[in-house]
Amino acid sequence: MAKRVKKIAVIGGGWAGCAAAVTLTQNGHQVSLFESAKTLGGRARGVEINGLTIDNGQHILLGAYQQSLKLMKTVGVDLNAAFLRLPLQMIYPEHDNGMHFVAPRLPAPLHLLMALWRATGLRREDKLALARFSSTTRWMGWQLNTDCTVTELLQRFDQTDRLCRLMWNPLCIAALNTPAERASAQVFLNVLRDSLGASRAASDMLLPRLNLSALFPQKAAEFIQSHGAEVACSSAIKTIRKDDASRWIMESAQQQEQTFDGVIIATDATNAQRLLSNTGLTLPSLTYEAITSCYLQYAAGTRLPRPMYALSDNPQQQRWGQYVFDRGQLHDDQSGLFAIVISAPENHQQDHLSLANSIASQLADSFRRTELASPQWHQIITEKRATFSCTPALQRPPNSTGIPGLTLAGDYTQGDYPATLEGAIRSGIHAATEVISSLHD
Repeated sequence: MAKRVKKIAVIGGGWAGCAAAVTLTQNGHQVSLFESAKTLGGRARGVEINGLTIDNGQHILLGAYQQSLKLMKTVGVDLNAAFLRLPLQMIYPEHDNGMHFVAPRLPAPLHLLMALWRATGLRREDKLALARFSSTTRWMGWQLNTDCTVTELLQRFDQTDRLCRLMWNPLCIAALNTPAERASAQVFLNVLRDSLGASRAASDMLLPRLNLSALFPQKAAEFIQSHGAEVACSSAIKTIRKDDASRWIMESAQQQEQTFDGVIIATDATNAQRLLSNTGLTLPSLTYEAITSCYLQYAAGTRLPRPMYALSDNPQQQRWGQYVFDRGQLHDDQSGLFAIVISAPENHQQDHLSLANSIASQLADSFRRTELASPQWHQIITEKRATFSCTPALQRPPNSTGIPGLTLAGDYTQGDYPATLEGAIRSGIHAATEVISSLHD
């Protein structure tokens, strides 16, 4: 007997919601995707500024993000055109008192050993400490008996101050968006396991050549619509409740009601808790970290020697930038546009102009190029709740609510990864699988 097609609503059009909608569509169900904003993408989306489509935050994907890459391919994204693939690297500007670490295209783990051998800016004791950390964590299976902070882990493995400052702390802040002194060591090890500890290609860094909306959410919407799904933007959902027939009734902000067999709540945790108010379920409390992106536009043709660099930040010296991306090397229409990322920013107490000027001065000093001190225009974008604080032994809710036909999706749900695009995609796929299972005939 053929399975009965279910009518399922996905509330939230971010990456998790889009992943859930695609997975449901692949399984032959009737999907309606609701997003309260005008565009899809959630906290990883394209935005229009000065005639350019930029991102609300610069992102890097990893070759290890297999679920993200697989789903992008499913919805028609040309991965070769969509990304600039770089080998694992941590390169600072020549005058930034940093290091030059690039993994060659050799089989794992030879690529890391050769990168370590060739690395400049690291002393012998730094290299030995890094090699010791890598070998011991592999031997441990990347598992801790008891979670602790990344700082405590690095101290336990006798990592040098310079190695922590130039490599481990920047990697932690980039991956978890939580300072090492507060970040979960186990989650950090999970990321290292699937990148440094896996195949060479898994450690590759993938820089998007498309804006974040075009990279997946828009293609996902086209894919599900081509299979008969409904995509409704500017459609906020006010409440959900179950009727006597165990079907779900959703009420929109415009007082319209619709009925579904199942619902996936793919909003942020705060809105998820609001929508769960009629169920009696309570989500664990989370705290959040911000990400600030500073866009600086220079004269067309202004370029950096490489598409991305790490930067030596020092808030006491008003050096806020942690990474800089030359978007002109990634997007044909953005020559001279640089994106500077400040993950988990401290409270700099500066207005946007002062912050932009501080970052421009940092770039001019780091690259010894005076013209970088005077951009033509700037744009500061801060996502105040960009990610949850990924702290040790954090209790995160499962996708399953225990209520048939109702699941949660989002990068904050249980999983190996921190709040990343891959974490969101994995959660969306799992939530879709769970809701289908709970609605079996």
